[in-house]
Amino acid sequence: MSQWNYLRVGGLAALTEAAIYVAGIAYFLVILDLASVTGALQEVELFVANETSLYAMNLLIYVVFGIVLVALVLALHERLETDAPMLMRATTAFGLIWAGLVIASGMVATLATGVVVDLYGTDPTQATTVWLAVSPVIDGLGGGNEIVGGLWTLLVSVVALRTRALHRLVNYFGLVVGTAGILSAIPALGEIGGGIFGLTQIVWFVALGVLLLRAGRREASAYLRDE
Repeated sequence: MSQWNYLRVGGLAALTEAAIYVAGIAYFLVILDLASVTGALQEVELFVANETSLYAMNLLIYVVFGIVLVALVLALHERLETDAPMLMRATTAFGLIWAGLVIASGMVATLATGVVVDLYGTDPTQATTVWLAVSPVIDGLGGGNEIVGGLWTLLVSVVALRTRALHRLVNYFGLVVGTAGILSAIPALGEIGGGIFGLTQIVWFVALGVLLLRAGRREASAYLRDE
């Protein structure tokens, strides 16, 4: 694949990730109003009332997000590896690990929600118990802390700064985003760090997408001139 092609793929992937973030925030905070839920039983009741849309959203924000993330990670690897090969290999490894964790988290969330909804019809208390047992697993894989995603974002920004790639302001902003994700692993800062990471990474993904698409257009123009 020519360079301008994978740059465009990476740019579209970054913009898609931002759109998925926005869709997830809108669904859980606005449509479901999950922030107003006060207990596990009420959360399960919310799942039962919105089973189909919740299933679709879990697939989108976890599985689809993870698949698209692979394309972005590989595009950035190709873009940045030349001047910092060893550091970029480590960066890409963390990016692919993050994608795998997000996909796994989504698969567990989807299956667990189905089990909980089925149990609720016969035993709401047992359904709540099952959800209380499974939700930490989902959070541990990637739904509750963002240390791996934060580390990948931080390392991408470090490599881009060292190699003078992308845009300096975007790279410095990425350092902030990545640091917030890493801090989300600290229990006392988990909710704040995760919230900052999610919101700021939307902006980072959009900026990254625009930069990669512009680079792709430049490479395409150069390729056509050479032809």
